[in-house]
Amino acid sequence: MQLVPYIVQHTNLSQKSVENTVALLNEDCTVPFISRYRKERTGNLDEVQIGAIVQYKTQFEALEKRKAAIIKAVEEQGLLTPELKAKFSNCTDLTSLEDLYLPFKKSKKTKAETARKNGLEPLAKIIMAQRSDEIEFIASKYLGKDVINEDDALEGARHIISEWINERTDIRTQLRGQLERHAIITTKVVKTKKDDEKAQKFRDYFDWSEPLNRCPSHRFLAIMRAEKEGFVRVKIEIDDDRALENMERRIIKTNNACAEQIELAIADAYKRLLFPSLSKEILKSAKEKADASAIQVFSKNLKQLLLGAPLGEKRILAIDPGFRTGCKVVCLDEQGDLKHNETIYPHAPQRDSSGAIKKLSSLVDAYKIEAIAIGNGTASRETEQLVKRIPFRKPIEVFVVSEAGASIYSASKIARDEFPNYDVTVRGAVSIGRRLADPLAELVKIDAKSIGVGQYQHDVDQTQLKTSLDTVVESCVNSVGVNINTASVPLLSYVSGIGPKLAENIVAYRNEQGAFKSREQIKKVARLGGKAFEQSAGFLRIKNGDNPLDDSAVHPESYSLVSQMAKDQGVQIKEIVGNKSALKDINLKSYCTDAIGMPTLEDIIKELEKPGLDLREKAKVFTFNQNIREITDLREGQLLPGIVNNITNFGCFVDIGIKESGLIHISNLSDTFVKDVNEHVSLHQQVVVKVLDVDVPRKRIQLALHK
Repeated sequence: MQLVPYIVQHTNLSQKSVENTVALLNEDCTVPFISRYRKERTGNLDEVQIGAIVQYKTQFEALEKRKAAIIKAVEEQGLLTPELKAKFSNCTDLTSLEDLYLPFKKSKKTKAETARKNGLEPLAKIIMAQRSDEIEFIASKYLGKDVINEDDALEGARHIISEWINERTDIRTQLRGQLERHAIITTKVVKTKKDDEKAQKFRDYFDWSEPLNRCPSHRFLAIMRAEKEGFVRVKIEIDDDRALENMERRIIKTNNACAEQIELAIADAYKRLLFPSLSKEILKSAKEKADASAIQVFSKNLKQLLLGAPLGEKRILAIDPGFRTGCKVVCLDEQGDLKHNETIYPHAPQRDSSGAIKKLSSLVDAYKIEAIAIGNGTASRETEQLVKRIPFRKPIEVFVVSEAGASIYSASKIARDEFPNYDVTVRGAVSIGRRLADPLAELVKIDAKSIGVGQYQHDVDQTQLKTSLDTVVESCVNSVGVNINTASVPLLSYVSGIGPKLAENIVAYRNEQGAFKSREQIKKVARLGGKAFEQSAGFLRIKNGDNPLDDSAVHPESYSLVSQMAKDQGVQIKEIVGNKSALKDINLKSYCTDAIGMPTLEDIIKELEKPGLDLREKAKVFTFNQNIREITDLREGQLLPGIVNNITNFGCFVDIGIKESGLIHISNLSDTFVKDVNEHVSLHQQVVVKVLDVDVPRKRIQLALHK
């Protein structure tokens, strides 16, 4: 099979769209660039569809690479025939390919190989022919130094037959199907670990059993973690008798002495070779599906988090709260640059609340602060209450900001490079303030796994997780656009066509030459060639530059087209930008060419109407119930304000202002059936919840979404 038909088969996209998209990918075009600026060539495919093409292109290339390696290996054994080569070449998935290759694998010394060396393969063939009733007499002819009697001979022959059965693709396919449909996953606690404190979180799985194909991803990953940590043993079970009967029906054709030997060989093949191999395979497949599901949830959460509401370019006072070590305070200007830092001690043991209030009040005045950001960790509620008691001279909005991952950032190389003369506490506070101003710009500096969304992120395939999360970050960064004159190296590195090295070169150029005045000037950055410029320019914004289009998503390749539109309307480019009445009068069909069609033209008009419009909502102030300080303050039936801080396949977790987050199980999200949690809530959404149950010893809180 060829690449394009393979992708079409798996995606149901048109052949032309797939062909053109593959061609663009082979030209090193990025997914954001293709989906935004090459709609005519792709047939207006979106990022998800193009991502699927990338996935199956990678999958096909891996399959072809494996085919080539197998064909070469079999050829080196001198066993490759034209028919066999065709069979390998026509395989459309790795499983069938590996099944076909199984007889040719050079394995370690096996029982079958020993039997062959003892000259027992002819006997095995006679048995498989199923024509003789005198099989013990025939076996007596194969005795020798290592084959003492007829039983030894028959046992050796059965080992060879077992191997043949194990290598039969039809048998493997049949048993694989039975496992996929009917396998049961069971767990048993390791008795010596039953009372281990760490084992208690897996208590539900001390004696568990359910159909594998109905085990949800989060439960499967929890079971696998429990096994990995040595608390339970996991087994896969099916109806063995049914499996053996199915195999016997396929293999045994007579009812003579040979059939008895084959029946024994089938049982041996099943117990020793087939079931151990295929049960591991089905577990691996279940793990891959669970990984994919968990990664998808993680990716959705990350996207919502990255596209969280920014406050914008404001002067912010940020506080990283604490008790004994005090609250670290920093003042940031509109660009997020650090202007001042110090520590206040309003809480125990110092309890200098009056000094803290006086200091915060003076800092707000001195640095013309417009908003206050407070980290949501230790002492957050106490610090928020303190700040809200302060009679500022003008209204100041107070926000509680998630600290998840801030400590990771503050100790990272990125933070050390940004603030070489400050310690981790100052860097952490700066991160909190910057998150309020622009979550996307700040969170890209942190390993996505440390941001605190998703579950079992350390248990899933790490390569796939990184690839998926990087794709999400890239998509978010490019959908919002990046101010090239203020963006950090980490943020720039996610821009289409840039990457870490060019991002460093851009910042170095900016530091040496000053702010960029035009997109054309970007070409002067070291090693930023024509291809990188083509891929990145539309996503890089220049505020107050020489050309108003430089602060829009209109690609430089379309500037001449916009210029012609403006000329035809009798105005300058700067007069058409944001001029809805003039834009409405433009007859787009008259500007259609072979290269530029209606999708691109409509995008251009939308962008000219609201150039550089941020698709994200604005940040909103939120306040927790001030009477709820810890889990023991909760009572069934209470209605509380909360913020969704994590979403899973089985529900969502809500921050209600105490250390423990509460769970809204999927069944408590709505009065009707809920298929997808994300259809009912989103990350960082402000909600009202009802307390259903409080388990203080296990620190578990059950909530329901209150409509």
